[in-house]
Amino acid sequence: MTTRDIVLTALFAAIVVVLGLLPPITLAFIPVPITAQSMGVMLAGCILGARRAMLAYALFVLLVVIGLPVLSGGRGGLAILQGPTGGYIVGWILGAFVTGLIAERLVREGQSELRQIAGFATAAIVGGIGVVYLLGIPWLSAVTGTPLGAALIGNLAFIPGDLVKAAVATLAARAVLAGYPLLHQRA
Repeated sequence: MTTRDIVLTALFAAIVVVLGLLPPITLAFIPVPITAQSMGVMLAGCILGARRAMLAYALFVLLVVIGLPVLSGGRGGLAILQGPTGGYIVGWILGAFVTGLIAERLVREGQSELRQIAGFATAAIVGGIGVVYLLGIPWLSAVTGTPLGAALIGNLAFIPGDLVKAAVATLAARAVLAGYPLLHQRA
């Protein structure tokens, strides 16, 4: 790992902390808030690639575990990971990795802008939504005692917002690739 990789990893962990400054939106029917930090999974994966994105989110989750109030709403501590949102937060690490892996495979310099956008969108949706939900929903179900089907249905309310986050991440990643193509040299 180069100094550049370490700097980019730490920088993205800091960006995720800043995304947490935006207040969470809580829905009455599910104990999981809507936060901007989940968009960071998509941004990190698409912009940094699999390895650096995973490390950025691992660093971020470590900050949560040691008790720093870096989650949206000023939350932090090991108890958060044991609560209903714990599966989503841990899922961010794997989601960032998968997002980055897909982006690395599908997006290349020299492709048409449309192909790059399609690749980034696929990466953001599969990794940033699919993988995170794959870990978060069963955890939510187990911790709250809610049947898995009910937890799944409750999460449907988050899909439109997550698709908007995926669109924003896709456009941001495409802009970074166009404006600073050397960033996409993988570690």
